[in-house]
Amino acid sequence: MTAFRVFATCDIGEAALSLLTDRGYEVEVFPEVDPPPKSLILERVSSGIDALITTLRDPIDEEVFQAGERTLIVISQIAVGVDFIDEEAAKRHGVPYTHTAEVLTHATAEFAFFIMGCVSRKLYPSERLVREEKWTTWHPYLPFLGDEVSGKIVAVVGVGRIGRAFLSKCTGLDMDILCCDVVPEDRDFVERVQTLLNQKRKLGLTERSNTIRWVSFQEAFSKADYISLHVPLTPETHYLINDSVLDAMKSTAYLINTSRGPVVDGDALYRALKQNKIAGAALDVFEQEPLPPDSPLKDPELKDRLRIFHHFASAGRDTRLSADPSVGMAGRTAQGVIDVLEQNYGGDPAKMPYVFNKTAFL
Repeated sequence: MTAFRVFATCDIGEAALSLLTDRGYEVEVFPEVDPPPKSLILERVSSGIDALITTLRDPIDEEVFQAGERTLIVISQIAVGVDFIDEEAAKRHGVPYTHTAEVLTHATAEFAFFIMGCVSRKLYPSERLVREEKWTTWHPYLPFLGDEVSGKIVAVVGVGRIGRAFLSKCTGLDMDILCCDVVPEDRDFVERVQTLLNQKRKLGLTERSNTIRWVSFQEAFSKADYISLHVPLTPETHYLINDSVLDAMKSTAYLINTSRGPVVDGDALYRALKQNKIAGAALDVFEQEPLPPDSPLKDPELKDRLRIFHHFASAGRDTRLSADPSVGMAGRTAQGVIDVLEQNYGGDPAKMPYVFNKTAFL
């Protein structure tokens, strides 16, 4: 094979990188855990590399594309979101870029499901009680109680692949499901889930009848016991969760976010938690990552009601590192590079499954 040159801003794992090196590609990997400085990315791109493997930590703008003028053929990002890639600049320079949508659906959905139970049943406060040797006796309601998830109402905001996978898991806890999205309603999907819920009741696998239905955002926020966010970051979803939305929620409700950080106004959430307007929240993503040391979300008074994680939802071993593009983000990232460099699919980026900016090549 042609000795294509590839620079990766992080290590995506030996198995996936071997997909490239075994084909004769020259691959250089930035060895540190923290992202490389932009100056280094510009240097490598200017050196004539054919492909750049990036993460959502790396700003890929006009300056980067100019540095790769006439030599940079493809950018492959090991992430779903591509907010830090300048789409217009990529179009001007005719560079396709790939991402890893779909492959992390179930890992992210199950993580959202798990942290919903984690914050609701107060798993962290319970473990801390044991570790700090403050557990002295059994009592019916002291030092605290958690809230059962089973049988409650969950609002799924964003009913795409991950939202659907999440709500499917919620059927196992006999929850009533409210669906809301900015896209047209898929009534067939909801009808199929309702059929499943009806069958569970008919077979005696649950003690009560459950429902799923489409509702407005307003109804979802005001009626749900749990609100789980699964929307992309767009101008319409930026700060979707703000003071007015949090004011409309039940005081006993919980907010779950595994989508994108800026979907939630962190300051507004802090105020809502501080003033006990909602029961709690669990967040895997933040407007600024890593979460700054002075973030109000780190307020010690909130630590028993606010679970905060390090953008960890997709971090299952197989989902992150499998070299199989149908299973792992790493494998899909490598395959995205191969498809473009080796001109698979007739050399048409618009037909390549992992290319994000297909419309630039129609």
